[in-house]
Formats: sequence, structure tokens, C-alpha cells
Amino acid sequence: MEPYKKHESIAVLMNRSNVDTDQIIPKQFLKKVERSGFGQHLFHDWRFNDDGSDNPEFELNNPAFKGAKILVVGDNFGCGSSREHAPWAIADYGFNTIISTSYADIFYNNCFKNGILPIKVDKDQLDTLMAEIAANEGVRFTVDLENQQLSTPAGNGFSFEIDPFRKGNLLSGLDDIGLTLKHVDKIDLFEQQHKQDFPWLWA
Repeated sequence: MEPYKKHESIAVLMNRSNVDTDQIIPKQFLKKVERSGFGQHLFHDWRFNDDGSDNPEFELNNPAFKGAKILVVGDNFGCGSSREHAPWAIADYGFNTIISTSYADIFYNNCFKNGILPIKVDKDQLDTLMAEIAANEGVRFTVDLENQQLSTPAGNGFSFEIDPFRKGNLLSGLDDIGLTLKHVDKIDLFEQQHKQDFPWLWA
């Protein structure tokens, strides 16, 4: 997992609420367990027409938002089924930050495990950010995780809260496997001792 650093990026405006995981990554694409390759299907049913061409009305197809890493969305993002493929698809597409007033709990937790920072804001802050993007499509926001600051060109920035443990993992680029591997020496020692104490279990 890539460490999350301070960065500046285009912010995409997707003013939709109650976006569920089946819209983020439709069920017909859940055919493998690797984390890669899902970005091409992100928001598939909204993003593409029936003939496979891009839907010009969908937000991500707006040329002004090309290359964006910050997704600004409405309330209750990531609701529906608990599939982890949803944050996989978001990360694989290139987003590393989501800004919303609220998230489904499982989706919110899965974001941290996949290198995505889900920032929670209040309604007034969200409305202000959305208005800034709408007035200047392609505007770039800056996210400073270490100092927990979001800044915008129009001065609509603010501080945001994050659990210290999750913050440390994002800054270090550690997922659950990475956290476990930090203790590999102790795991090896335990295994060696266990073999000595209970050799018949290892025969």
C-alpha cells in the first residue's frame, strides 16, 4: 500500500447521496479476489451507455476532472452490501481521498485498509466545497494528512478529524498484512519455540 502523503489534486464533484456499493462496482464484475483491475468498472452503470461508449452526462467523464484523486460526494456514501471491492475499485481508478458528510460503517473502515482517506465534513462545509468546484471545474484542493488540513484556492479549507491509529497506518502505507509483518521476528520466534515444545504437531 502506498503511503499517503500531502498532495494537491483536482477535486471531482459528484453531488449524489446514498451511493451504494452496487453502483460503485456492479455485482457482475466481482469475479476475482485481486485488488487490481476494478477501476475500469467503477460506476459502470452510470459511466457508460448501453453500447459501451462514455456517458457524457456522468461526472467522471467530464474532461475537467481527468486525473483527479479527490472525490467529493453527497451524504451516506458506500451504503448497501459490504463488498470490499468498492474501495478496491475507487483506489484502482486513482482516487485516494473521498469527502462526504457520512459513510456506511463497513465501507468507511475498508477505505483505510486500502489507502483511501475518507474525510468527514459537516453539511455547510460540503456545500461550500461543492459550490467551489461547480464554479471552477478542475479546481485543485490540497490534503495534508499529517497536519489534518484541507485547503482550497478560495480559502474554504478546514481541519478534519481522524483516528490516530488509522492516520499512522495511512502515513506509513500499512494495511492489515503490513501491520502483521512488522512483527515477523516475534512470529518466527514463537513458531520455533512451538516446534520445540510440541514437535508432534509439526511432524
